[in-house]
Amino acid sequence: MLEELDIRNLGPIREATIAPAAGMTAITGETGAGKSMLLSAIRLVSGGAAESSRVSAGADEAWAQAIFALSDDAVASEHSGDTNDAGSGDADSGFTGAAAAVAKAHDVGVDPEDGELFLSRTVRASGRSRAVLGGKSVPRSVLGAIAGELVTIHGQTDQLKIAASSRQREFLDRVAGDEAELAAYRKAWDALAAMDERLERLRSQESSARQQADYLRESIDRINRIDPQPGEDEELKARRERIENAADIAQGVGSALGALDASQVDVDAADGASAVELINHAVTSLRAIRVGGTFSEQADRLESINADLGDVVFALSQELGDEGSVEDLDQINGRIHELGDLARRWGPTLADVLAWRDKAAFDLEDLDASPEKVAELESERQTLYDAALAAADVLSAARVAAAADLGARVTEELGSLAMLGASLEVRVTPRDKADDPLGPYGRDDIAFLFTPFEGSPQLPMGKSASGGELSRLMLALELVAADTRGGADQTFIFDEVDAGVGGKAAVELGKRLARLARSAQVIVVTHLAQVASWADAQFVVTKEPPDADDDDLGVVTTIAEVNGETRVHEIARMLSGSESEASLDHARELLSDSRLTLPLAGAGAAGD
Repeated sequence: MLEELDIRNLGPIREATIAPAAGMTAITGETGAGKSMLLSAIRLVSGGAAESSRVSAGADEAWAQAIFALSDDAVASEHSGDTNDAGSGDADSGFTGAAAAVAKAHDVGVDPEDGELFLSRTVRASGRSRAVLGGKSVPRSVLGAIAGELVTIHGQTDQLKIAASSRQREFLDRVAGDEAELAAYRKAWDALAAMDERLERLRSQESSARQQADYLRESIDRINRIDPQPGEDEELKARRERIENAADIAQGVGSALGALDASQVDVDAADGASAVELINHAVTSLRAIRVGGTFSEQADRLESINADLGDVVFALSQELGDEGSVEDLDQINGRIHELGDLARRWGPTLADVLAWRDKAAFDLEDLDASPEKVAELESERQTLYDAALAAADVLSAARVAAAADLGARVTEELGSLAMLGASLEVRVTPRDKADDPLGPYGRDDIAFLFTPFEGSPQLPMGKSASGGELSRLMLALELVAADTRGGADQTFIFDEVDAGVGGKAAVELGKRLARLARSAQVIVVTHLAQVASWADAQFVVTKEPPDADDDDLGVVTTIAEVNGETRVHEIARMLSGSESEASLDHARELLSDSRLTLPLAGAGAAGD
């Protein structure tokens, strides 16, 4: 919910702070006092257009900041993997409302601080504006996306949003509660779209693609024919080096063996006693000493050394005569050349060559657009299409049922909002595309058709009513949605909702705004005491004459919350324009009746 709205130097408002109630808040004041500046501030922090003409006279810049308090569930959603990609809110995260706002803020590197999000906007008298989210500069489109999940403004300039068919579909899906059906359809649709993309690639292949397929096929055949093994080239190079240095190896190993153990080589070639013989002689000499202790220990150590020398002798003896022939060298060089050519083309290592071959084999399947392959994929595509069509039919049935109920209930609400004879029809029709009626969100065209008065033609919503009528229509829609699906986790702002309303209808209007405020935060700009009396909090916008010492500033607007007798006086002024005793008594009675007859939270439409 909107926890606080701060404004500096915006139009006639020099400085103001508003802390709306969690339920319903009324913004009142005389015509021309500057109530519209509050909506301007909300639109600014929602990424709206920045007009330098809105900066107060004599100020360098205007500034507005909205602080939104988030539910624990919304904040926790930032770390949750439980998303529904087919949700009717944020298409990327699958969340809606405050949870979607948290996800979008996280995407730009901003997380809630103590369960709050800060959205601010600075408009300079000359120069560009600056959008800030949680202390971080962001594009104003980011503020718009996040604020769009947190605030819904129903005013004359904001009603065209609901005229978009996509918004009407989203609203109907929210009321229908068809998340499961929509998710099932989107899963089937995604599989179908992936198959269509694959088929399109196959069908659009030209000579270059076929040449690529030939290249891959020949390359795979060549690699398979040579059949390289990982690390084989390094092993062959080591073996080649041994063959090329065979004489040096034989001489060195033979000399070393002769020095270590003459029995391993030609006796005549041995030069004196070998190391093994000398150590054995030393051991024998030490053992001959009849005194124990250190002599025995040193004999043991020499025997251990002799055992190690035996291992070395054995290892060297295995190297004799294993260098290979000249014929072997020719074969090894030929194999190294083949492997090197593969590595140069598809390496740098033989492991890379094998990985490239495996990937090329997969790519070749898509590039090989043979009639048989296309026919196989077309058959698979038909199966996927049938599954998507069946899922779309289930989704359509849920929408049709919800549309009939939504239209009937909204029409009933309109009768209590001074709009007798007005009606809403929510029409769900199959998409008019005989070749392929399916789309990302099903096969339905959704249209909200509004009749503002009896005998009026039925016209698309947004083209058939005044600003006040549309505001009341949106109130009726939000009421039905709240009664059907519970709280909306949003802040609703209504402007001009009371246009053309008075008497008993004004009381009913106030009652319904208060009813909506039991499941969402509601802020209403109103001229009617019968509406304002239902609010949990009331702020008065007052126009003050300029200070005689600072006449250059012009008219200044102040905003203050009214409570107790101060509120009674404001309600009396709204009722009759005066604050006579009769007006004050009437105001007290109105405030008392509004509180006494207000339905309790969760009571739905009780008391209507």
